[in-house]
Amino acid sequence: MPYTKLLKQLSKITVLEDNEITILKNSFKLLSLSKGKYFLEQGKVNKHIGYLNKGLVRYFVYKDDNEATFEFTKENEFIADYQSFNNQIPSSQNIQAIEDCEILIINYANVKKIFNNTKNGNLIGRIIIEHRFDVIVNQLLAIYMQSHEERYKRFINKYADLTQRIPQYLIASYVGVKPESLSRIRKRSLKSTS
Repeated sequence: MPYTKLLKQLSKITVLEDNEITILKNSFKLLSLSKGKYFLEQGKVNKHIGYLNKGLVRYFVYKDDNEATFEFTKENEFIADYQSFNNQIPSSQNIQAIEDCEILIINYANVKKIFNNTKNGNLIGRIIIEHRFDVIVNQLLAIYMQSHEERYKRFINKYADLTQRIPQYLIASYVGVKPESLSRIRKRSLKSTS
């Protein structure tokens, strides 16, 4: 069942009532997104929040005509540009599938319906937004306060289970260096740990 993982994830936040489970199942729709396709493109309004059942996406922006990757999201996590979604304004970021993805999506009207018509909707929404806020603050601090080597170590610590799934050029983009520089950083990192 496509809803099993989502309901299990939300049940970690609170005990869902039967009517909430029914509303959630009726509110989320299944979307297949092929590798390389976009969940969201810069300049467009983020119309849906997604829950990744399967697959991997990256968030990136254009900086000096280059792609700057700032986050990866994997199975059992939510994806969206929440600022664009909440305010219904054009996004400044892109969300792209790195692998074929199976995503449960919910639109703005159904999110509001859950907030207004369920006992636990606001709590669930608040916890998800608090988690996203923590992620964004940590990313911002890393960009301004960490060297490329520290950003690489942060990547390894945060995404250790994804290193074989993410192409090296995207890891380099996340760290903020060219792929050849990433090779040197990796070599120095291996030497320092051995």
